[in-house]
Amino acid sequence: MSETTFYGTGRRKRSVARVYLSPGKGDIKVNGESFRDYLCRDSLATIVMQPLVAVEGEKAYDIEINVNGGGLTGQAGAIRLGISRALLDVNSEYRSVLKEKGFLTRDARKVERKKPGQPGARKNFQFSKR
Repeated sequence: MSETTFYGTGRRKRSVARVYLSPGKGDIKVNGESFRDYLCRDSLATIVMQPLVAVEGEKAYDIEINVNGGGLTGQAGAIRLGISRALLDVNSEYRSVLKEKGFLTRDARKVERKKPGQPGARKNFQFSKR
């Protein structure tokens, strides 16, 4: 890694993303693939791009991302947080813009565990009075 590489870690659900951001022409790779190919859905690609759009840096940085764990939605959320944190290293003046849009907040929601004697976390079997 060179001196001009900035790092950010993002987490969501069971996913962890390590983001390496460097000045470039807007190339984003996730686990060695183009991020649009890796994430499959346009909605997830939009989530990943949100911090860059907020600071108007879509074409300013090359981003290398290693992500593992969880599903695609959790991974997209983790990548968004990682990119936001890396952008703070680039320029601390981005904080107000990113914070206002909620990109610096770790989404702490996780899947609730299944309870014994029930089919799921909250769902119950049908009650029969007689």
